[in-house]
Amino acid sequence: MTDTTQLPSLPDHLSIDPRSPHHVAAVFEQDVGILFNDQERSDVAEYCISEGWVKVPAGKTVDRKGNPLLIKLKGKVEAFYR
Repeated sequence: MTDTTQLPSLPDHLSIDPRSPHHVAAVFEQDVGILFNDQERSDVAEYCISEGWVKVPAGKTVDRKGNPLLIKLKGKVEAFYR
């Protein structure tokens, strides 16, 4: 069986938060992988390829609304479908 459906292209800036203007629900129907500095990361909450950064949770700390606090790491970013 071959799957003939086209996957949507991965955007330059993507966020997992549905409230963000950079959230694209069609992309998350497939599993997305992120390579940061040539190592695969599974904890990325947001990325921007052109600016070269990712946002990841800062440990177990949360804000007053219960959302994880994010830190920005700069480096080489690549996104791909698994």
